[in-house]
Amino acid sequence: MANQQEHLRKPDWLKIKLNTNKEYTGLKKMMREQNLHTVCEEARCPNIHECWAVRKTATFMILGDICTRACRFCAVKTGLPTELDWQEPERVADSVAVMGLRHAVITAVARDDLKDGGAAVFAETVRAVRRKSPFCTIEVLPSDMKGDDESIMTLMEAKPDIFNHNIETVRRLTKRVRAVATYDRSLQLLKRVKELSPATPTKSSIMVGLGETKEEIIEAMDDLRAHDVDIMTIGQYLQPTKKHLKVERYYHPDEFAELKEIALSKGFSHCEAGPLVRSSYHADEQVNAAAKERQLQP
Repeated sequence: MANQQEHLRKPDWLKIKLNTNKEYTGLKKMMREQNLHTVCEEARCPNIHECWAVRKTATFMILGDICTRACRFCAVKTGLPTELDWQEPERVADSVAVMGLRHAVITAVARDDLKDGGAAVFAETVRAVRRKSPFCTIEVLPSDMKGDDESIMTLMEAKPDIFNHNIETVRRLTKRVRAVATYDRSLQLLKRVKELSPATPTKSSIMVGLGETKEEIIEAMDDLRAHDVDIMTIGQYLQPTKKHLKVERYYHPDEFAELKEIALSKGFSHCEAGPLVRSSYHADEQVNAAAKERQLQP
């Protein structure tokens, strides 16, 4: 069985042609010059060219590029993080403006070494982007911040347009897939955000292909809806290195289409599901009308 998993080949629908045009390479060069990190690159996202060059969206990874956790699905470096860079929010905001982004996602490595989990830097980054790009919608994708209520309130005071936090997998597999985060703490975080800001859309994501059953995926949908989550994304897990969890199986696009229909029938306002879908895929389409109206207010 292990040998079969080792040689499990990617199906044709997971093979994409990279579009490394001048616009994409120019943006990549600017990121390095600004000493900025994007989860698009760190997580080896297959949609980076479409998002950066076509859709004008990008996911910035703040608080450095070293995570205090070691989740078994993630390619981001693990270790002891460096000191906080309080100039980072302004550099992110400058880059959003130069790129002319329509939607910016701000995520971060987990910073369990910080009392607030990095919430203050998150909030300042949201404010800086909003000052310099008032027509760019902003999505935040933080860690669970260990469920600390003060940290959650600090971040939500910045009023992001979407709050995103991923449960990553089904309940049964959480302990195997995630390092520190728990299934229920993630659900409680999403619920608390909705309590603090009922008008802010909440969002979560799972990966499939790690050994879960269809029934468990549907159970995860029900759990998210029970905690007032509005948006869900479902994508195929891809093993980033040989050290990470193996892919148990690849889902066919038709299976993703079915899962999307099930999710929408559960009451999610939006669902993206597909082999190459990631948490921030087509995120610009998921901002509600209220956020758009806020931007147009004098």
